[in-house]
Amino acid sequence: MQEIERKFLVHSLDFISEALHSQKIAQGYLNAAPERTVRIRIKDDKGFITIKGKGDESGTTRFEWEKEIELYEAEALLKLCETGVIDKNRYLIKKGNHTFEVDVFEGENKGLIVAEIELSDANETYEKPSWLGEEVTGDEKYYNAYLSKKPFTNW
Repeated sequence: MQEIERKFLVHSLDFISEALHSQKIAQGYLNAAPERTVRIRIKDDKGFITIKGKGDESGTTRFEWEKEIELYEAEALLKLCETGVIDKNRYLIKKGNHTFEVDVFEGENKGLIVAEIELSDANETYEKPSWLGEEVTGDEKYYNAYLSKKPFTNW
């Protein structure tokens, strides 16, 4: 139940032509405290509840538990979430043995594009695409829970 991921800014839209799949995501937080976030997410027509713990010192590794729930349950829980629902389109791009998830934010976070890659080990090597920009792993302001309270367009 450990998530090991690295996060990057994206400096061009070149990734779109490489995308295998895209999906619409809406997510909100029942609890956005850094020590434990409880997230409700709707991906296309599926609902999920996720609990994440505080990250390690580098921000690379943290506890994560996720369970699929009925869509109607996710829709009802989303209405109970704290102010600041995140809307984004996610693109899945395969590079070597890994898949990058590139989030193009909408609404109050429009203009922000972030890529994440999940790893099996914090020191694992991976192929870096040309559109990948500055690494922001561990930078709290790029966490979705932070963006729900302090949107990118207000920075």
